[in-house]
Amino acid sequence: MSTIIDTFIAPPCHDEIEILYQDEHLILINKPTGLLSLSGKNPQNIDSVHYRLVKLFPECTLVHRLDFGTSGLMVVARNKSINALLCQQFSQRTVTKVYNALLCGHIDENEGIIDAPIAKDPALFPRMSICPVNGKPARSRYQVIERFYHTLEDGTLLPLTRVQFTPETGRTHQLRIHSQFIGHPILGCDLYDEYDGGLIKETKRTQRLMLHASELHFIHPISQVPIKACSESPF
Repeated sequence: MSTIIDTFIAPPCHDEIEILYQDEHLILINKPTGLLSLSGKNPQNIDSVHYRLVKLFPECTLVHRLDFGTSGLMVVARNKSINALLCQQFSQRTVTKVYNALLCGHIDENEGIIDAPIAKDPALFPRMSICPVNGKPARSRYQVIERFYHTLEDGTLLPLTRVQFTPETGRTHQLRIHSQFIGHPILGCDLYDEYDGGLIKETKRTQRLMLHASELHFIHPISQVPIKACSESPF
């Protein structure tokens, strides 16, 4: 068995976590881009959503995660029993997650479903791969919001499509690899970025990952009141 070594060192994140709502059971936050959800094994990667929040809410635990570069909504449990109740909603797929993303190129269809199984491959770490044989089922719905052009520093016009993603499953890197799979990777993605001869590589030094968790719908585990949290996309 090959040993996976994670050499990633997260640069400092100076942006604050925005607390949108809190009660004695849970916290709704807006995670900034460039912040880990959970601290890594490398001591240089200790800063994270959990590392910061546990100082304010000592018993809090993460219910789900967002990728390092992804910003947006997360629900955090104040204790283990609430965590179990919320995790049950996620596992039963009764939680609705909506993302806003900028994809490279202009997508022809106005809406569609990407159905492509995703698998872990130690040889590709930290990348995932599309694998119909060994992959776990993964489905993502998308709807085009707008198509436009972004002018690069050298005057080159980069076609972009703003889409709204609604993933039906929650696989690692799902939206990033599904976007690449249809030939339109997310702008600023450092793992799944093959597009037009590497044109978007020139924008990476100044661009964040253009993926934001903009809506989160679930049932409050105690009050049973439906919660529909929204966070406007910063891009």
